[in-house]
Amino acid sequence: MDPLALRLVGLSRFQKRLLMLGADLICIPTTLWAAISLESGVPAPIPTEQIWLYVAAVVASVPVFVRLGLYRAVIRFMGPRALIAVLAGVTVSVLLLLAINSLVLEVQVPVTALIIYFNLALLYVGGSRLLARSLMQFRRAGADRVIIYGAGAAGAQVLSALRGSGSYYPVAFVDDSRSLQGSLVNGIEVFAPSSLPTLIRQEDVNTVLLALPSLSRRRRKEILQSLETLSIHVQTVPDIFDIVTGRANVEAFRDVDANDLLGRDPVPLTEHLIDACIRGKNVMVTGAGGSIGSQLCRQIMRQGPKRLVLFEMSEIALYGIERDLRAEMARDGLEFELLALLGNAHHKSRVREVMQACAIQTVYHAAAYKHLPIVEQNVIEGVHNNVFSTLHAAEAALLTGVETFVLISTDKAVNPTSVMGATKRMAEIVLQALQTQTKRTRFCMVRFGNVLGSSGSVVPLFQEQIRSGGPVTVTHPEVRRFFMTIPEAAALVLEAGSMGKGGDVFVLDMGQPVKIDELARRMINLMGYSVRDEAHPDGDIEISYTGLRQSEKLYEELSIGNNFTGTEHPMVMRAIEHSPTWEEVSALLSEMTAALDKGDCGSAIAILERAVNEYKKPNAIHDLVWSRREAAAIPEGAKVAVLAEHRSQKMPPAAS
Repeated sequence: MDPLALRLVGLSRFQKRLLMLGADLICIPTTLWAAISLESGVPAPIPTEQIWLYVAAVVASVPVFVRLGLYRAVIRFMGPRALIAVLAGVTVSVLLLLAINSLVLEVQVPVTALIIYFNLALLYVGGSRLLARSLMQFRRAGADRVIIYGAGAAGAQVLSALRGSGSYYPVAFVDDSRSLQGSLVNGIEVFAPSSLPTLIRQEDVNTVLLALPSLSRRRRKEILQSLETLSIHVQTVPDIFDIVTGRANVEAFRDVDANDLLGRDPVPLTEHLIDACIRGKNVMVTGAGGSIGSQLCRQIMRQGPKRLVLFEMSEIALYGIERDLRAEMARDGLEFELLALLGNAHHKSRVREVMQACAIQTVYHAAAYKHLPIVEQNVIEGVHNNVFSTLHAAEAALLTGVETFVLISTDKAVNPTSVMGATKRMAEIVLQALQTQTKRTRFCMVRFGNVLGSSGSVVPLFQEQIRSGGPVTVTHPEVRRFFMTIPEAAALVLEAGSMGKGGDVFVLDMGQPVKIDELARRMINLMGYSVRDEAHPDGDIEISYTGLRQSEKLYEELSIGNNFTGTEHPMVMRAIEHSPTWEEVSALLSEMTAALDKGDCGSAIAILERAVNEYKKPNAIHDLVWSRREAAAIPEGAKVAVLAEHRSQKMPPAAS
């Protein structure tokens, strides 16, 4: 920053006020003398009789300026109201001088001189403040030179905020509106988007800020596509409301995320569908501290439940979601009973007691292990948590009279190649079979793909890798995934739950699958870097292909076959799929229980293969405990002998 401006900014508020007051005490009399001199045409002497007029000029002006708040105004953020105060203060001051001049002084100053003083005082008082503001807003050395895309009301407010921050130096506006192009907004010229390449080069611009809060996602995606080839850092500004209310500051610009890149506009909610299972009811969410579970809770609380039960096995996750929800309740005046309960749905007595004690009417079962490689390496726990937790929660729902039970499933349950996908499909089969045994509780499942911002999502990983200089890791050049925002997925889950007739498998419309390699390249470009590859060896960030993970697929699917029917919601479809009978499923569950009790991963995976026709067991089992136990190859008889020996010596058994 300019040295003078730097010294001004470094002064305390009190020192700045004293500086303005001192300047006025000197310059107001000087301005009056200059006005009298201009009227006479020569430097005017100051007769003894007129000295009181100069004193009166100060006495008439400074108290008025104090009363109107000119010394309280923060110079860097002075706006139109401060200029109106300047006009009012100078006007009152001149009127008082006119009265003193005509009623008190023996040698009167010409009225024309006082009219000249009025104009000069306006120039001085207003100009001195504007000059000080300009000095304080002068560009800091090293500040980001930015272009603001969007010259509307949001863009103008962002410009004011940027000038006050000192960390950014706006050089131009860009706007699609031809009526704005060529005009000035707060002294900054508005250009057409076609001028961007030239502006970026000539003005040495670092960043483009999107100030387009009301623009549709589809149009935002088109703008981002036009900016990709420029390899310029693109950020979006916080909502203006958040800036004004102090929830966000102008330094909180965020990098563009996949929400912007996908171009999916939010789907309007169907209120009567959401209300059906929530309003006035006792609702329970298992896995309430997870990505989907927490968002379900946030949306449920706004639909007027009587009671909301947060059921979560992670203490820290439960603490976090309860704290957040209570803060939102207090802020928005929401009234309902909120209970935060520790527990694992695998503990059948605990989940049954909770449902019974809280008179639960609707359950959203979001608790699951979902990270594909982790479940592949922990088969027994994956089956316990994904299959038997669902079974025990569903049985508890039956016993306690729950009206609606909704399972949060995944696209990986379709034609699964992983243990995680197979366990989720088996959980679906359990509910489909249970539905044939009752009409008291409606069981349904909602299937969707990846949600943006969830734990394990590639988007925050890519952002972190880009900021650290790369490489950005992609499993395969052709891998594709479906994406949906967390709020959108949660809302559709709530709507789908009310449409279930019993045993339904609902599939959400995820749009077109996204090629992950293309997503990585776009994020690199829009964060201001270029991709380094064979064709561009001087690029900034390399993309490294790590290979598909264990049991990972190139393409995900949302249904087994293509047998769909529509529903009341255009983005929710009902999949028609075959499921085994309860007798068949019950027998498989008994066999699975025996396999889990023995820690037999081989048998557990074989049972999964029989239960889920589309699943084919892998050539090798990747469970970390199983593989080490198999590698040790200790005969079962030897293990028994070792255990017996240790028991006889009352010592703990050695690890086998």
